[in-house]
Parts: sequence; C-alpha cells; structure tokens
Amino acid sequence: MKFADVIVPLPIVGQYTYAVPEELEGKVCPGIRAIVPFGKKKYYTAIVTRVHEDAPAEYETKELVEILDGKPVLLKRQYDFWQWIADYYLCTLGDVYKAALPSGMKLESETLVVSNPDYEAEAPLTEKEQLVLDTLGRDTELCITQLEKATGIRNLLPVINRLLERGALSIKEELKRSYKPRTEAFIRLAETVKSEDDLHRLFDALSRAPKQLAALMKYIELSGWVRPGCFLKEVPRKTLLQEANVASTIVSGLVEKHIFELYHQEVGRLARGTADTVPLNPLSEAQQKAYDAIMQAFASKQTCLLHGVTSSGKTEIYIHLIEQAIRAGKQVLYLLPEIALTTQITERLRRVFGNRLGIYHSKFPDAERVEIWQKQLSEHDYDVILGVRSSVFLPFRRLGLVIVDEEHENTYKQQEPAPRYHARNAAMVLASMFGAKTLLGTATPSIETYYNAVQGKYGFVQLTERHRRIQLPEIEVVDIKELTRKKRMTAQFSPLLLQKIREALEQKEQVILFQNRRGFAPMIECRTCGWVPKCRNCDVSLTYHKGLNQLACHYCGYTEQVPKSCPACGGTELMSRGFGTEKVEDSIKELFPEARIARMDLDTTRTRTAYEKIISDFEEGKTDILIGTQMVSKGLDFDRVSVVGILNADSMLNYPDFRSYERAFQLMAQVAGRAGRKSKRGLVVLQTKQPDLPLIHEVVTNDYQRMFGEQIEERNMFRYPPFFRLIYVYLKHRKQEVLDQAADRMASVLRQGLGERVLGPDLPPVSRIQTLFIKKIIVKVEQQASLSKVRTYLRQVQRMMIEDERFRSLLVYYDVDPM
Repeated sequence: MKFADVIVPLPIVGQYTYAVPEELEGKVCPGIRAIVPFGKKKYYTAIVTRVHEDAPAEYETKELVEILDGKPVLLKRQYDFWQWIADYYLCTLGDVYKAALPSGMKLESETLVVSNPDYEAEAPLTEKEQLVLDTLGRDTELCITQLEKATGIRNLLPVINRLLERGALSIKEELKRSYKPRTEAFIRLAETVKSEDDLHRLFDALSRAPKQLAALMKYIELSGWVRPGCFLKEVPRKTLLQEANVASTIVSGLVEKHIFELYHQEVGRLARGTADTVPLNPLSEAQQKAYDAIMQAFASKQTCLLHGVTSSGKTEIYIHLIEQAIRAGKQVLYLLPEIALTTQITERLRRVFGNRLGIYHSKFPDAERVEIWQKQLSEHDYDVILGVRSSVFLPFRRLGLVIVDEEHENTYKQQEPAPRYHARNAAMVLASMFGAKTLLGTATPSIETYYNAVQGKYGFVQLTERHRRIQLPEIEVVDIKELTRKKRMTAQFSPLLLQKIREALEQKEQVILFQNRRGFAPMIECRTCGWVPKCRNCDVSLTYHKGLNQLACHYCGYTEQVPKSCPACGGTELMSRGFGTEKVEDSIKELFPEARIARMDLDTTRTRTAYEKIISDFEEGKTDILIGTQMVSKGLDFDRVSVVGILNADSMLNYPDFRSYERAFQLMAQVAGRAGRKSKRGLVVLQTKQPDLPLIHEVVTNDYQRMFGEQIEERNMFRYPPFFRLIYVYLKHRKQEVLDQAADRMASVLRQGLGERVLGPDLPPVSRIQTLFIKKIIVKVEQQASLSKVRTYLRQVQRMMIEDERFRSLLVYYDVDPM
C-alpha cells in the first residue's frame, strides 16, 4: 500500500502520513493538494510532499479523501525554500504553507460558504451538489462543518470545490475572495451548417429578419470563417452584440433556430494579448557606468548593492537589467516594500514589458492571486513579477535576477503571524537556489547591508549624482522648541514652513508634509486630573480619530466613543495631546482653505484603488498638498514637488530600539529626497526640538558614511548586528503570574545551554496586547557560532516549555533577525 506525507496549514511541528486509497494511487505525487481528515471532524487542504510505502509504526493512518490537482502546485525548489524558511525563522512548515498559498487554494472545514444567488447551472448537477445548493438556499451562509451536518454528506470538501469552480458558491473571507474561474459566453455556428451551400440557404431564409441576418454576417466576418468547422478566431457573445449593434434577443433568436450555438469558456482575470510596448530609454553616462559595474560585480558575486542617491535613476538601471535577464531566457522578481509603490512603478514597467509583467500583492482579490499562481505554473508564465514581500512564495522555474528596491525598509519584515521572515534575506536565499543574482538598491542602505558591501561580501556600486544633474534639496532646520517658547508656532507649523507652502501654492507647485503618526492625536487627557483613556485589551493609550469621533487601539483594533466627560473626576475639559496626520490635515485646511489636500496613511488606504487614486491625483496635479506617514517616503517620484515639511523629527528618535538612529536618518533622507525634480532645486523644512543633534547635521549634509561609522562602532561595542545575530523570544499568557514563572524558567534553561548570550526576561515597550501579557528574552549569537546548533537548542527548549503542565496555554515563539 502507498502512503503520502503531507503539510497541513496549521502551526504543527512535522508532517503527517496518510494512506493512499487504491483509486487515488495513480493521481498522487509530491506537490499536489489533497483533502485530508484531521482530528475528529475537521478537513483541510494539505500538500503532498512525499509518496512512499513505509507505514508509520506509532499510529494508524487515515486515508486521503480526494486529490484536487492534476499536476503539482508546489514545485521542488519552492518546497526546499519553504523548508529553509521554517528552519531559519524557527516556525513550522504549516505556518509557511498558510502564508504562501492564496486563500482560495486552501479550503478547510471552518471556511464559511456562501451561495451565489445569480448562479444558473449550465450542466446537470450531481445529487450531492444539488443538496448543498438547496441547503444553502434556506440558510445562505454556513461553515463547511455545519453544511456536513445539515446535508448528512461525509467528506464535503470535494463537492464544495466543484461548486466553487462553477461559480455556484463563494467563500466568506471577503465575499469576492474565493477562487472561481471567470468564464465568458462565446458564439459558434451550429454543427448543422456543413457547407457553403448551407450558409447561403441560411442567408436566404433570414432575408426577412434583417437584424438576425446582420448578426450572422458580422459573426462570419469576426470569426474569419474559412470553411465549415474552420475558424480563425473565437467570437465572444458580448463582442458580437457590440459589433453587430443588435439586442441580445436577436442572438438568442438565432440560438433557438439552431443556427448559433452558445458555449462558455474560462477566460481568466489577468491581462491577455500583447500590450503595446516602447523601447528602453538610453542610460545616462553615470547610469551606464553603474550598469557596467553591476554586471562586472555579478561575474564574481551573487549579490550586489547599488547605493544611489534619491532621484539618481536607479529604476532605469533596473529596467535595463531586467531586459538583459529576459533576453537570456530568465525570469525576474522585482520586490518593493509598499503596495503604494507598485502603482507608480507598474506603469513604467508595463510600458516596456507589456503583458510579460505580473503584479502580485495582498490588495488584489484572492481570485486574481490564484490565477497568477496558476499562470506561473503554466507554459505561459510571467517573465517579470513585481510585488511586495509575499511574492517570494510564487512558483518560479527559471529565476535569473532578483531586485530588492529600497532594501533598507522594515516593511520587508513580516511581524505577525509566523513565518516572521525578512523578504530581502529570503529573496537572496531563493535566488541562490536558482543560481540567480540579487541586486539591492537604495539611497540609504541598512547598516548590515552596507557593512557586507564594504567588507567585500557583496558587490558594491555607487551612483552619486542625481539624474540630469538635479541638485539634492536644500535642508533648512527650524528649532520649534524656541519658537513654541516664543509662541510663534501656528498649530504644528513654523513661520518658515507656512511661508514656503504659500510660495509653492502661488507658483502652482506641490507640497508633501510628513508626520510619522496617523490619527488626530496620540491621546486625549483630562485637564483636571490627568486621566488618559487606555485600551481594555492592551497596555497602551487609545489614539483619538476625530473624523470617526472615536478612540482606537492601533495594536488590537479595539474602539470606543470619545467620552463627554472624564470618567475619573467628571471634568469636561478633555484635551488632545500630540498630533497625527489627521490633525495636520485639519490645520492645513484651516490655514489654506483654497488648497486641494489629500492624506495618505493606513486609515485612507484600506483598499487597492485608494492607493492608486491618491497617487494618480497627486501625479496629475489634482492635489496640492499631500500629508502622510512613512508611506510617502518610499521612492515615490513626483515632478512638481518643491517643498517637503518634516513636522517633528524628534518623534522618530524616541523609540527604545538600537535601530532608531539609523531609521530616523533613513526616513528623513528618503522624505527629503521627494523634493526637487526636473527643473529646480527643492527645499526641505526640518522641524525639530533638538537642532544640535549630530543626526540632524548628518541628514542636512547627506553624510551617510559618518552616520554609518558612528553606528557600526556602537554596535560592535554593544554586540548588535552585523557583528551578532539577534533572536527575540516572546512568551504570552493571560495570567501575569504564570507568565512570570514561565519566563524565568525558560531564561534559566536557555542560559544553561547558551550562557551569557541570553538577556532577560524583560517587559517589552508594550507589555500587554489583546488581553495577553508579554515577556521578552533576547538571545545574541556571535556570527562565528553555529546557528544551526543554536536553533536546535531553541526548538528543544520551546517544546519543553509547551509540554510542561504548569504552562498550558502558554504561547512561545521566536523572532529571528527582528526589526
């Protein structure tokens, strides 16, 4: 008998073995999806990793229920990559599977199923399919377990899968977000039309029905009819109606007369055909020099850093490298840190590469992501994939180049849930599995990357001048502490910033204002007693959102209405403290009522189209002032921006984190880089309460080397990356005392094996989230130590803690290379 090892989409260590029923033996192979029973009553979509004949000795095997694929959806190299991620980032293969595959490809018994009221069956349904639809007709949405109970059908997942494919059902993750192929109605001549004589007889018969005759003639023209059964093109019903300019009843009449036949075909949601493309722009002298240096570096190194100042034309170099890789028959993965960036760069790449370009990110409906996955497995896969961090999981077969743009961005790091991978580092490993090259591009490299480049581990290319020799912006520092003392500030703006905004608006130029905090105010406070509203689930104050008149927790999503009076003392004077992007927007509207203003933060960009609209409006000059959080700092390219205001530089430095200095430099330098394009030098007004800080001077002079030198010295002294690797250990529990006991126990066991490398346990800055108390232990491992031995020991300790009866329901997880 045959057995199959499978991965289930659950955070469970190891794989499970199932028996393969005789009727499925010919269909089972590694990489395909199978429905498996799990536990007493649950079913999951698992992925087969190995087929063998070794029956497990420890337990009796259950049988695979159904095979969902004719060929693998997980390729061998992808599976190796999944294993590397699970191993390196100390998570399970189930975690990786759950993150990697689009939702429509992994049904489970808790999935909510919804009937499609518009569905009309085109072929007879089976008894089981009809029963499911009848049951959902009475109760329009049920989870699969409830449906099994109501219909009495065991093993319902394959039936649901077939109905999903036909479009009779959808999945309630978001109503649109379940995969069903998109189909379209097509027209063809009935089989009774066997010769040209038959066709002429039809023309005569329809002489008294001119509209039907016109539709038939138009069909002959559109299909390129040569002889019976031979057509040059398929004709969609919709196209025929438009081109013949007739009503749908005319075509229906021809179907009833058995002259036309109607059939449906899967068409997919992705762009088809060949889009018009334009030739590549020639590179400038400086760009060509950088391109040649990169190609030279790739001759001896797997990875190369391109350190180019903002607006130096790095994207143009990327386009030439992509073209070169495609000519060599290779695929390219182009990673970006933000969905907002994909909207701008998509246009540039599509002009050159047309429909050879695929876009992949989480704001796309699940159905589209499933189709991109399937297209990547087909013979007509994309040459270039442009996407955010999840794109590293797509199936590639001939990857030749990976470009990681803005490689320093911390959004490349997945925070919650597992796998907590860093897309830049994961992409470099993926590239090495294919023997492909990786290019890291940025104006402000991460300290680890820059260190590897200057040490010779990576190739290193610098691009020091802006494209078309545009000057770097002038940066003016304003001491807002002094201005506040003299009462010369207007809301959050210094007189200089207001004057420069006014001048820019008069000259029909644009302004970007940067404040790295969303909401109206970080908190509200009672003026009488100092009471501050706190989240009931987390150890943080609630942020005030004026537009919704709501207090919201940015950690767990809890919201409540703003109280009319203080619940502690009854006072009615509740004042807001600090300011977020919403308050900046309010103040700017009062000060410049004639200006057209937009805000770009997490609250205004919940959907894919919201990003696109905000960016395209600003690009087309429909917006004068764009206010945003760090989203506006990431490589966006606008021609008319002459003034950039950084409203509170100090807020970026006040994080209890060894990277806060580096991050503040990167953010300020990147935001400043948005100013001054094409025709004139831009201006950045940098407002700070500490103008004498060395960091402020380094931003003003764009002195990355000096900042790097200071930081690298400090990190070496205090044992931080790039000299040591960091692993954070998080423990969470509902009871504080149980957590304290568990954290002390785990720290002492870790010290037994790792000695002084272990620090803590300590409280993190936010020590309670979603009703769970949190403790953190830090493990610092020197670069020379064997990381695989450390990982093995960490896994053993984690298992020991979870299996301890005293710590039931304790959550323990690791964050490797935290950001």
